[in-house]
Amino acid sequence: MKKTLLVLVLLLSIIPLKAQTVLVIDQSTLQPIAKVLLFNSQKTVSATTNNEGKADISAFDAKDTIHFTHISYFTESYSFAQVKDFQFIVPLFQKSISLYETVVSASRFEEKAKDVAQQVQVIDAKELAFVSLQTTADVLQNSGNILVQKSQLGGGSPIIRGFEGNKVLMVVDGVRMNNAIYRGGHLQNSITLDNSLLEKVEIVYGPGSVVYGSDALGGVMHFHSKKPLLADTGKLRLHVNAFTRYSSASSEGSGHVDFNLGSKRFASLSSLTFSRFGDLRQGSRRNPFYGDWGKRTFYVERVGNQDSMFVNPDPNLQKQSGYDQIDLFQKFLFQQNKNLIHELNLQYSSSSNIPRYDRLTQTRNGVARYAEWYYGPQNRFFAAYSLSSKAITRLYQEAKLTLAYQNIRESRYSRLFNRDTLEIQVEELNILSLNIDLAKKMGKHEIRYGLDAWYNAVKSRGNGKNILDNSTFALISRYPNGGSNMQNVAVYLTHAWEISEKLIINDGLRYSLIGLNARFADKSFFPFPYDEIKQNNQALNGNIGLIYMPNKSWRYTVLTATGFRAPNVDDLSKVFESVPGKIIIPNPDIKPEYTWNLSGGATHSFTDKISLGTDVFYTLYTNAITTREGQFNGQDSLYYDGQMSKVILNDNVARAYIYGLSAYFQADISPQFSMVHTLNYTYGRLITDSIPYPLDHIPPVFGRSSFQLKLKQFKGEFFLVYSGAKASKDYNLIGEDNAQFSADPVNGYTPAWFTLNVRTAYQFNKHLRLQVALENILDKNYRVFASNIGAPGRNLVLTLRGNF
Repeated sequence: MKKTLLVLVLLLSIIPLKAQTVLVIDQSTLQPIAKVLLFNSQKTVSATTNNEGKADISAFDAKDTIHFTHISYFTESYSFAQVKDFQFIVPLFQKSISLYETVVSASRFEEKAKDVAQQVQVIDAKELAFVSLQTTADVLQNSGNILVQKSQLGGGSPIIRGFEGNKVLMVVDGVRMNNAIYRGGHLQNSITLDNSLLEKVEIVYGPGSVVYGSDALGGVMHFHSKKPLLADTGKLRLHVNAFTRYSSASSEGSGHVDFNLGSKRFASLSSLTFSRFGDLRQGSRRNPFYGDWGKRTFYVERVGNQDSMFVNPDPNLQKQSGYDQIDLFQKFLFQQNKNLIHELNLQYSSSSNIPRYDRLTQTRNGVARYAEWYYGPQNRFFAAYSLSSKAITRLYQEAKLTLAYQNIRESRYSRLFNRDTLEIQVEELNILSLNIDLAKKMGKHEIRYGLDAWYNAVKSRGNGKNILDNSTFALISRYPNGGSNMQNVAVYLTHAWEISEKLIINDGLRYSLIGLNARFADKSFFPFPYDEIKQNNQALNGNIGLIYMPNKSWRYTVLTATGFRAPNVDDLSKVFESVPGKIIIPNPDIKPEYTWNLSGGATHSFTDKISLGTDVFYTLYTNAITTREGQFNGQDSLYYDGQMSKVILNDNVARAYIYGLSAYFQADISPQFSMVHTLNYTYGRLITDSIPYPLDHIPPVFGRSSFQLKLKQFKGEFFLVYSGAKASKDYNLIGEDNAQFSADPVNGYTPAWFTLNVRTAYQFNKHLRLQVALENILDKNYRVFASNIGAPGRNLVLTLRGNF
């Protein structure tokens, strides 16, 4: 009997221990933290938290000290008794410095950022939720290392190391977004990505042509969408996130909801985001030296059958700048076994008409030039199937296949003041792509290689519509009306050799074949001396980088790399009025662009709490495609869109050079208080027979300073965003610097500016969070370099988040 009672007592004491779990949460957000490693001081017992932040600690002894570690959080150590006193809920403070963060964009496979020679910046989902920004373009601007140009509220064109438009590459979930009609000027496609569904954004600074091919001259922006989460147990997992946001500067109203449904092997993530933006209000505190620069003094409305100009009673309200946008997302994940995962990724983005604000502010002889100018709904459909495999074979240990289809539809509508003809240009693209990527580790060597193939088919049409009787007629299309196509096949190989813990070498090669065919079926509007444009280009790109870490404090990098960009349909065959009085016409003789790059970096870390570093770079840019004055059939001007316009050609200039630096300082003064500062400087010139001439797209010096406070259930940030002046001597008056919209429309000049800003977040409980931000506190009036719309004035942002 006594033995039986003893056994029962032992069983009762063991049962609760077996079932004992600990929950690890973020101190500020109260949200669970996955992949936290728990271990005792002897390192004989360990556990890892699951997707719900939970870990089984029944294997730990009651006398153990348990250490909680995560690459993004400060390590905490507690006795088992203390953990029990916490009711088995352990909070951690997030770091601002993560020395061992993993990245994918540098090689298409996960690796530690410290093992990559290129400068890489990561913006994770927690930071994206905290900053609560309207568009992905705003997210890039907030990075502190990218300047974003805007021609209208519904846009945002990132500039990286002096490159913009089709010279920087955007990638979503391993699939390139850049297509055959991405232009060399200002590009607004980043807003078609819903930042509320991004797991992280990785920005690779400098050329990425070895891994990604054409277009990756200035850098690569890789957008990773969230993955559906499987259940850790046999129970069905349902998780819902939602938020609503209001911004005063644009009277924004946004709403978002997503659902994650997961079982042990199958999971689904569904999302809907809708945003409505009103007319944007710019800052009221103006620099007295620049008078009424940027004021919206008039607007146009049609009364009866006549266009009329009206005085804007509030010139700081940029009338006719608002728009709507909807984003849909669906991703399915099926884990066939522990080594084989299938994913189906569906994305759709559409907008209302988006007013081209800068064109609506233009006048001619004191009269509005346009009554209407807007982009039609910008539609992006994306579908991708991917297969991920982990297996030890002769060819690979990791492999990924991605097959994708994209359908893009863009349109432009314009009508001159008191004219009855609405001019319409519509483009539609169908894009197929295939990526096969494999990785194998052999001792101290890691080999990654693969195949990259894509095909773009472009349809372009132009027509006019009489707004009085709705009759239609043919007009010139933006691109060849006989259709265009562009295709690429490439193979690449990259190699990493960890010679020792102190020395790592990265190197790689890529061979690309790119073809283009454009057909002019109807030449009645422009008598081009050719019926078809054909090009076949090839390129061999390479890089080699060295990482030297003499100790835990210092890290040095040196990288040399080549970049390549093949001319696309937009470069070769576009007819377009770039600015009033200048018309770009096709040039079939454009050749590929090349860059030769050398960069070096140094970082110093004081323990793991303070880090500072700098990256310097030099780029020799050959066959650079930029605009120049030209002729058509012996004439330097043509009558186009109601006026004589100077003929402009895209062409390869002889050479150009760009150099610059980026620097940062990060410090976790304590687990509660941290600061981050960035600074960027770029200088670029076209090499001429006489004096070097400014290269366009070169931003002035700019940066960001941030101070963060993290407390229980609270996170706050005070930050300063600033830009130096863009001097007249640094303006390119022929290209895309938009001197006509600057403070000096003749010589070009953008004044220096800064803004003071604050944002806060308070977590009421694990389900509900309120965020309040006040941007541009001083209500400064300013424009970002090359932008044609005033930046937001004082802006109150309210966000309410819930998760269940």
